[in-house]
Amino acid sequence: MNIVARAKRITAVDDQLLATEMEAAGVAEAEALLTEGTDARDQFAVRSIVTGFAVADLGDEVVVDIGYKSEGYVSRAEFGEGDQIEVGSKVQVMILDIEDNGELILSKRQADLELGWQEVLGTNKEGDRVSGRVVRKIKGGLLVDIGVPVFLPASQIDIRRATDVGEYIGQDIDAEIIKIDAERKNIVVSRRKVLEEERKKNREELVRDLQVGDLRQGIVKNITDFGAFIDLGGLDGLLHITDMSWGRVNHPSEIVSLSQSIEIVVLDYDAERNRISLGLKQKTRNPWEVIEERYPAKSFHHGEVVNLMNYGAFVKLEDGIEGLVHISEMTWGKAPTHPNEAVKIGQPVTVMVLEINHDKQEISLGMKQAEKNPWDDISDRYPLATTVKGAVTSIANYGAFVQLEEGVEGLLHVNDISWTKKLTHPSPEVNKGDELECMVLGIDQERQRISLSLKHLKDDPWESEIPEKLKRGDVIDGKVSKITNFGVFVEILDGLEGLLHVSELPEEAADDPTKVLTEGQDIKVKVINVDGEERKIGLSMKDV
Repeated sequence: MNIVARAKRITAVDDQLLATEMEAAGVAEAEALLTEGTDARDQFAVRSIVTGFAVADLGDEVVVDIGYKSEGYVSRAEFGEGDQIEVGSKVQVMILDIEDNGELILSKRQADLELGWQEVLGTNKEGDRVSGRVVRKIKGGLLVDIGVPVFLPASQIDIRRATDVGEYIGQDIDAEIIKIDAERKNIVVSRRKVLEEERKKNREELVRDLQVGDLRQGIVKNITDFGAFIDLGGLDGLLHITDMSWGRVNHPSEIVSLSQSIEIVVLDYDAERNRISLGLKQKTRNPWEVIEERYPAKSFHHGEVVNLMNYGAFVKLEDGIEGLVHISEMTWGKAPTHPNEAVKIGQPVTVMVLEINHDKQEISLGMKQAEKNPWDDISDRYPLATTVKGAVTSIANYGAFVQLEEGVEGLLHVNDISWTKKLTHPSPEVNKGDELECMVLGIDQERQRISLSLKHLKDDPWESEIPEKLKRGDVIDGKVSKITNFGVFVEILDGLEGLLHVSELPEEAADDPTKVLTEGQDIKVKVINVDGEERKIGLSMKDV
């Protein structure tokens, strides 16, 4: 048999033996590895381990003399890489087969494996701790070399089931023997038991030595919406989201990550419930200490908008220090209906410290104070009787608001829109968005109010025009503008209204004016009274 054929034969037999050793559960088995089909010659038998001497190194093979009538060949690959095989050195080998022509098939690796099993089985029992290196992944777990290949089930790799057992390949581990089948050369080990024992020991030491205020090293084990659980080495503690940072934390994952090593402070320990409260921010100084020295009242500071609520905006002044700008403190003018009309999250702003509540850790801030108050010199810029221009920004039942400049609005009261019309609402005379020219009637600087008038830009018709045009007894044309239970309002003289009392209606309409009149109807009426002081005109349909 040539060298190549012999090497293939050795490898085939060797692989068949190893494959037979690793069966269904992935456990190392060595059972009935080869039949004793070949004749045992003299004292040499198949599967026996003998000591021989290296007589030649052929490169791919090493020639070994075991005292048999012919020499045997061992694959060079079965020796360690870089090993120098000296002629005459002792070699323990296993006889795998004896050919009919007397040629020996030998294996150093199978001899080493068998001797390893003898040593392991002879020196270890169930419950003993062993060390080895994870060599490869097999069905159901891992193969660990402790001198011989042993099986580490996936469920026994760690305290929590490993998501990827392949990440342990190449690692040196400690494990406990949990099953030995000496006959089948089957050993099962557990790394989990070792970890649990160490965890129990660490827990006992931790509980014994734990003190509030201690600095401890831990590993982030789990992250939830309300915090993170930290493994202190035998006992878990809760690092609540409120104890992670003096500043704003939206989610714990912003501060910690899974498997991260972290140093934390022990805040509280409940021995009965085995609960530990941990803190991270407590490692640094509370920024609220001596807060008044850094942020005195009426001082100005730069900050960043970090949150918006219906009632205002929170501004970050530094890590752990936020203040509230109430919606009323955003602008000198009319307060916005929502803070997002004035600022956006992430926007840099300049604010003034209004008040500090140290006990509640609250700071009241103002944005408008960082700008000039347009009401400081309002009387100089808008003297009484001055004509001003502006756009109607909003309408109320009692009047219209007119913006004169940024932060300054005036009120055009419904009674100051027309000299002659009795208005109960600004529209349709005035509507939102209209550009108006008005007169300044009054200024209340303290209450930040300006009174405007539209009608005062014209002469008062009651002082000259109306008394001249309307005389008692005159019969004039009019139009019904509104019907009430006490009478009918009639429009006369381009917007001027007079009252046609029910007592001045025809008899058939005295109890119900709608019997003879409708809104918009043209009628003739007689002037029976003109009251310049009360600005009232009395009308009648009798004798018309």
